[in-house]
Amino acid sequence: QVQLVESGGGLVQAGGSLRLSCAASGRTFSNYAMGWFRQAPGEVHEFVAGITRSGGSTRYADSVKDRFTISRDNAKNTVYLQMNNLKPEDTAVYYCATGSGAFWSTQRRDYDYWGQGTQVTVSS
Repeated sequence: QVQLVESGGGLVQAGGSLRLSCAASGRTFSNYAMGWFRQAPGEVHEFVAGITRSGGSTRYADSVKDRFTISRDNAKNTVYLQMNNLKPEDTAVYYCATGSGAFWSTQRRDYDYWGQGTQVTVSS
């Protein structure tokens, strides 16, 4: 059974940083792309960042480009999201997901397993 467990969320002031982690188990982690999505209250899931199975290619939403960095450690079966210069509009529940293939996608339908989410709150 595939499991994804996020951690690292919390409350931070605007301009601060957080690092999210997502530990995966139950499948060969290095075979699949990984992604981060977020959902703010009353909003739909939004793509944040994606990374290929090797880590050689990444993709970011325009809203987080140059502030967030996705990375992965295949030896630890873990994907990370380093979030810098956080803004109040980054407040959301953040979810990691494992892709159905090797390459990142911005579409929810291309991810087949999801974590339970971790809350990130940015105060102004």
